[in-house]
Amino acid sequence: MSLRLNCDLGESFGAWKMGLDEAVMPFIDQANIACGFHAGDPLVLQKTLALAKQNQVTVGAHPGYPDLVGFGRRSLNVSEAELKAMLLYQISAIDGMASTQGITLTYVKPHGALYNDMMADTATRAIIMQAISEYHRPLVLMLQSTPQAALHQQEADSIGLELWFEIFADRCYDDDGKLLSRTKPGAVHSKEKMLAQVKQLKEQGSVTTVSGEVLSLRADTLCVHGDNMDGVNAIEEIRGLIRQ
Repeated sequence: MSLRLNCDLGESFGAWKMGLDEAVMPFIDQANIACGFHAGDPLVLQKTLALAKQNQVTVGAHPGYPDLVGFGRRSLNVSEAELKAMLLYQISAIDGMASTQGITLTYVKPHGALYNDMMADTATRAIIMQAISEYHRPLVLMLQSTPQAALHQQEADSIGLELWFEIFADRCYDDDGKLLSRTKPGAVHSKEKMLAQVKQLKEQGSVTTVSGEVLSLRADTLCVHGDNMDGVNAIEEIRGLIRQ
């Protein structure tokens, strides 16, 4: 698969507006759509799916912890059974809503704290992989590309699960291959550094870490953010860059 652009969308809730979905959708390839637990509601989900269909964008589930107040950015202490059930519940909801519009749900990308927990904890990752592999039809899991990608691939292969590895366009990487903590300076790239990182990834398959080390990473998809017009304009430039 050539490098694609993915973006978190459908995160508005009731009268509360989040993101510029209509402006972003024409420039991306994959839409990670909220399923109602951390953000989104039935009407927002329905409208976001229709927008994806209109723009011929691949649709993925974006499930999170049940935490609307914290926007899914707080880890919750749940049992293995609860975690598996809440994942399947959210995936089933968006899959059913997508089917009514003639859309096929293709993949799953966990949101926020759930995504971070998946990357940091082997047991959590195993539960997430197992839940997706047990769905009634094949779905792909999207997760962060790190120097441990081969291990993660091995974990998935053992249960017949396909993976897509993602890189973050606007985030600085630490020397261990993890994202540099937002508490540290330079964690989020300027537009110029972001475009340079995308160009390096496309041409060399690597990123330059915070200390200047060159780190090779597998990349199937590139995460971009469009919650303001500067971000939307940057996405358009990134799309042009990777399509050259």
